[in-house]
Amino acid sequence: MPSKPSRAILPRTGLAPLLAGLDVPGEIQLPDGSIVPVGVGEPVYRATFRSARALCTPMTELGVGRAFIAGEIEVEGDLGSLFDAREKLQEKVPLRQKFQFVWDFVRSSTKMNATAVNDHYGRGEDLYLTFIDKRYRIYSQGLFQRADETIEEASEHKLETMFTRLGLKPGMRLLDVGGGWGGVTQYCGARGVHVTTLTLTQGSARYIQNLITEKNLPGEVIQQDFLTFNPKEPFDHVVMYGVIEHIPNYRRLSCKIWEVLKPGGRLYLDGSAAVEKYSVSSFTRDYIWGGTHTFMTVQDVIGELLYHGFEIMDVVRETRDYELTILEWAKRFDAAKDDIIAGWGEETYRMFRLYLWGGTHAFRKNTLQAYHLVAERTMSQGPRPSTARRIFRFLGNLQ
Repeated sequence: MPSKPSRAILPRTGLAPLLAGLDVPGEIQLPDGSIVPVGVGEPVYRATFRSARALCTPMTELGVGRAFIAGEIEVEGDLGSLFDAREKLQEKVPLRQKFQFVWDFVRSSTKMNATAVNDHYGRGEDLYLTFIDKRYRIYSQGLFQRADETIEEASEHKLETMFTRLGLKPGMRLLDVGGGWGGVTQYCGARGVHVTTLTLTQGSARYIQNLITEKNLPGEVIQQDFLTFNPKEPFDHVVMYGVIEHIPNYRRLSCKIWEVLKPGGRLYLDGSAAVEKYSVSSFTRDYIWGGTHTFMTVQDVIGELLYHGFEIMDVVRETRDYELTILEWAKRFDAAKDDIIAGWGEETYRMFRLYLWGGTHAFRKNTLQAYHLVAERTMSQGPRPSTARRIFRFLGNLQ
């Protein structure tokens, strides 16, 4: 991106001078076409402000996100290098979002959850297959033994770890909640494990059924919400990859897991996490994940599992693994730009580009974390205290 000499001066306030203040060499193109070089060294990006309105973009995450998706602001080159500017932006959650989240949470219906999931995945599996791993098509963090491994290798390590920690053996019955594009069915089915997959989307169900048929795998796929699923007999083990973010009612989740597992059966669960529950950016709620999507709060999940008769076997931090995974997704997504715009449009490209590079930055800065945990069902259902009893216990512990 060669620059041309310019005497143009950046505005004193707004996003343009904020980007210029980062320790990143680049170019800022103003609405009149003039270009202002910033930083020292070969430019790695060019940020183009297409109008006077773009220069006055509100200094909030949602405001900047909207301007980027609308094409008022364009970034060529290394978009990821600019995300340190995020720390200077305000995170103002619109009142409408707060009311919508409360409404969705109170009604917490399976229909609402299915709608939110379908809104994200409804563009079809081909979009996601442009950037996730090609071997098992896992849409959550891989596990890296070395930073230079491919995400295909990392996804296989993830499946190996789950298989080992659950103690899976040929002939066992595994429940896969939120099966995505059949990675668990493919890996475990090839090793003689019967996999029952639950999914909310028609595209996922169709993809996994074709996989079962083509590869002659032992398994079945059911299009149903996990919280309403009542199997004829309990399973040996349960796996949930990247599903906990869609089920924030951990008490109800723990009850259901207890119901579908045999005594001694194990749960392998992983997902992206945050210290504070329901802390999801306004941009994410508007453009990426609607409904009651929220990052996992590990302390709350563990507490509910213990209350509901589970023993915690493992809790493993995988933040760096998710950073490496989503970084590779972002790179592959950028490389597929032309195909994505041709197939899904400019807006979808911009939306997912911001989402993937923003996620990479969040895991690198530890504003998001990732974990997996393994829990084992005991013979006792546990205390399962009511809300009132929990309050009394809390007050009693203040002595």
